[in-house]
Amino acid sequence: MISQLDVLQHDALELEKKFASAIKSVHPSFRTSARNLLHYLSLRQHDIRQLQEGLARLGLSSLGRSEGHVLASLQAVHHMLCQLLDCAPTKKPIPVSHAESVELLEKHTSELLGARPSKRSTRIMVTFSTELAQDYELVKRMLLAGMDCARINCAHDDEEVWETMVQSIRKAEKETGQSCKILMDLMGPKLRTGPLKPGPALLPIRPIQNELGQLVSPAKVWLAPAGVESEVPTDASLPVDEAWVAQLQQGDKLRFKDTRGRKRSFTVMQRKEKGVIAHLFKTSYIGTGTELTINKKSALERSTKVGELPASVAPIYLRKDDLLILTKDEAPGEPALYDAEGHIVKPARIACTLPEVFGRVKTGQPILFDDGKIAGVILNVSEDNLLVKITEAKESGSRLLHDKGINLPESDLQLNGLSEQDSQHLAFVVKHADIVSLSFVNHPEMIEALHKELKRLKAPPRLGIILKIETKEGFRHLPHLLLTVMKNHPVGVMIARGDLAVECGWQRLAEVQEEILWITEAAHIPVVWATQVLESLAKKGRPSRAEITDAAMSQRADCVMLNKGPFVLRAVELLDDILQRMQEHQHKKTSMLRPLHVSELAMPISGADI
Repeated sequence: MISQLDVLQHDALELEKKFASAIKSVHPSFRTSARNLLHYLSLRQHDIRQLQEGLARLGLSSLGRSEGHVLASLQAVHHMLCQLLDCAPTKKPIPVSHAESVELLEKHTSELLGARPSKRSTRIMVTFSTELAQDYELVKRMLLAGMDCARINCAHDDEEVWETMVQSIRKAEKETGQSCKILMDLMGPKLRTGPLKPGPALLPIRPIQNELGQLVSPAKVWLAPAGVESEVPTDASLPVDEAWVAQLQQGDKLRFKDTRGRKRSFTVMQRKEKGVIAHLFKTSYIGTGTELTINKKSALERSTKVGELPASVAPIYLRKDDLLILTKDEAPGEPALYDAEGHIVKPARIACTLPEVFGRVKTGQPILFDDGKIAGVILNVSEDNLLVKITEAKESGSRLLHDKGINLPESDLQLNGLSEQDSQHLAFVVKHADIVSLSFVNHPEMIEALHKELKRLKAPPRLGIILKIETKEGFRHLPHLLLTVMKNHPVGVMIARGDLAVECGWQRLAEVQEEILWITEAAHIPVVWATQVLESLAKKGRPSRAEITDAAMSQRADCVMLNKGPFVLRAVELLDDILQRMQEHQHKKTSMLRPLHVSELAMPISGADI
């Protein structure tokens, strides 16, 4: 065992020598961490399971928690074995001790994500929705409930909305005395589907129902003249004649037939200055020209027609074995064309937002759409088109809409630079954000491009960088990505589990996210656990059992990200409680053995008690 430990230590130091120039180029705050990262990567190139079993039988550390202090762990175990054999242990200088590794990770986490909260060590990040730009009170309540970092996604909204969000966060910080870091998320080279041909001017309105189809809450609909917006949030807006809506009163019934010929009605619940809020209790499809009739004879004008509604989007429905043409051109996509016998005359087609990838994919490679809901294989590659055969979809047909993600997990797309859009957004980010997050990072060149752009924009030196790991290529190149991003300070990593699961396969996600947790701990870099944490709670108001377990497991990360939803405040409160409880039981990979919450063993149990 001593001989094996000598080999492990020798190989770790050799790998450090090999990457000496890379270590020298990282930020001074990360020099020690870069060395330890390389030691850990060297250690994990060996299969040490038999050695671990032997050490455990002797009651010694089995090196299973050595991520942050590799050489210190190897040397400590080596020393104990020498004590047992009465041989002289050799002491060599180590870059970081156990205590120092804990201090380094906490220091780097605080510098990136802010000071440690008073009652827990793991921070909470919340993704901001468009609605939060106009809801300052909710921003303030989330900060009081435990939000430590706000995420603004540059793939949505615009600079005007982002600035309103930033102002609300800074105002809430001053009023509450709570600190909140602002992270702005660059979109990165994300492949998405292009636009679709517009469908009919149709508005589906659905009340909230439970799993049994029973009504939970009616849909709130704003009826007012065109261009008049509601002062309160509603589920839908319908433009109607000004004189007609002016005569409506609370309690009025408004009857109509929807586009399917189903009889439906609105109930007027609240009268406003220029319109009314009505409740709808059954799902309805309303189109331009749908006739609404007041159910009282005293009305001066009993009927009116719904004004001009925006065109709907006609989705493409895809089934197993269907063909889909992915195109370079920007023409709107359209569904397949069928003949009278139901045979396909012309396959469905849709554009791809990054046509440069067409020259970098090959026949036979897999392709996935909409977070893996639809899977296919590339049958043919031409200069302007990819012919795709659908291999996985719902039997009834899966819907493919515009702006849905496209994943090519087996293809090296070589998208290494910043997009023009990301460069434009970065000018806003450096003025308002504490952290910039880079999406779909696959190669170190993309990080170098970001560093160069930040230097050109004269970004503040304390602007943090977070790498989002969400592709197979990004995961494969993670050590090189870390050594490159560590030229900056502070930095972090986000495990974007949605796209990562699609790219690596759902069956591998648990394994992949564990490896990212280990590698980032070895580099003393904080990691964010992201995607679908307490998703059902945030969106529907009630979590699933699986989500509670996932939230409990997330405590091993340094920050947990919640996505947007109408019940996000409840999600923040519950996550805060879960993280506080779990830190008493777990720190990273180490189980903390506090007393168990079981019956008193000192109390005798009689047969009558059983």
